[in-house]
Amino acid sequence: MSLLPMIRAAALGLVIGGLGAPMVAMAADPAPGATTGDDPVVARVNGGEIHRSDVFAIMRARARQGVTEEKFSEALDILVSTRLVVTAADEQKLRDDLEYKEKLKQAEEGVLLDLYLTRAVKAKTTEEALKEQYQKYLERYATEHPPQDEVRASHILVKTEAEAKELIEKLKGGADFAELAKAKSSDPAAAAHGGDLGFFTRDAMVAPFAEAAFAGTPGKVIETPIHTDFGWHVIRVDERRKSSPPTLEEVRGDVENELSQEIVASVVSELRTKAKIEEFRMDGTPQPVDPPAAAH
Repeated sequence: MSLLPMIRAAALGLVIGGLGAPMVAMAADPAPGATTGDDPVVARVNGGEIHRSDVFAIMRARARQGVTEEKFSEALDILVSTRLVVTAADEQKLRDDLEYKEKLKQAEEGVLLDLYLTRAVKAKTTEEALKEQYQKYLERYATEHPPQDEVRASHILVKTEAEAKELIEKLKGGADFAELAKAKSSDPAAAAHGGDLGFFTRDAMVAPFAEAAFAGTPGKVIETPIHTDFGWHVIRVDERRKSSPPTLEEVRGDVENELSQEIVASVVSELRTKAKIEEFRMDGTPQPVDPPAAAH
């Protein structure tokens, strides 16, 4: 069961959702490089000052990458609006309201929960642990994605069969495939790479193209132009191979996420094992005890 996303969603949803995000961000550490002497006032709201570091804190909390005037202005506008709403709430003495205190407690618990689990995950996410998790990933991948035949091919796409046949004759005469593709092909993406389509499985291409490519001989140009809805193709088969699983670097993010989920589940399970837990029914009466299994 994927615990980490649910736990973090519950925690972070309480503290950085909607207008809550700026309020939490204001409590964050000053932005890197911002010191007391280098943290100018960038706005005043009814006399209350907003400093540049306050705005940078919001930008970091919202995972903004890079600082631009547009992003800064947007974050500043959020912070000004937040200050106005908070001031209005204080005027109504909402900090003394029972609902406020309950929500504040929930937010505090959410922050503690997220902080504790985040640090636990960080401490246990070593390169060795990632490699072990990757092996589990590979075992599952092998079951879900059995090896398939793959072909690497290049093509030149033109409008007419006559054009395609003319190109095939030029290739027979020694013309360079990549140069012809760059000059003649109407497939700009492939043409930019000399017609190279990379490796693909049979089901990744339209049927006539795939059948021809998989029947072709590596290193040879197919002598007959192939027609599809896109036009006429001159195809050269370059290589054959069996598909292989992705490398750790290619799926590092997924593997890290899976490892995080396992670490969170393990941490929570260990805490539950060590604790004395009593759970009751909704009306407060004891939970029913399952009868012991009958002996055979």
